[in-house]
Amino acid sequence: MSAERGSEDSEARGARNAGADSAVEDAEGTVRDAISAPDAEGRPRRTTRRFPLFTRDTARPEGGGRAAPGDAPAPARQWPILAVLSAVGLGLLLTALDVFRFGTILIGAALLAGAVMRWMLPDVGMLAVRSRFTDMVTYGVLGVAIVLLAMMAQPSPWLVIPFLDDTLHFTVR
Repeated sequence: MSAERGSEDSEARGARNAGADSAVEDAEGTVRDAISAPDAEGRPRRTTRRFPLFTRDTARPEGGGRAAPGDAPAPARQWPILAVLSAVGLGLLLTALDVFRFGTILIGAALLAGAVMRWMLPDVGMLAVRSRFTDMVTYGVLGVAIVLLAMMAQPSPWLVIPFLDDTLHFTVR
């Protein structure tokens, strides 16, 4: 019986090793992507870092869970993104009501708050779009850029950077 099992195992290994790009059917009849020789327990393992031909689902970004328990109402579970969007909405309203500088600073501050929440909180719900680092850098850079541009806006800027004026005159001449 062990000789029969050994020949079956060698045939299965041969089928698995038939080609790096070939699909393999396992015991349940499920076709998998490219795999190689089995590991120590006899299970096939992947040797390629390429993505499989067919995916079953999408991986959630880290921190992409609920920000509140599952039995809480939907808005309470997503409070980080709601806080950022509310502040951005208020900033847009202020900008529309001709309070341009304060409105745009509020928008930039909301993005900076989103970056801080993404850094500090383990689960931020839908505020998590990509990896933690990518979200923090994106929210932070955009927030700082919006705040700086709002402070340099004309007329009567709050922040004057002298070399920018020289650069503008140099490029326009």
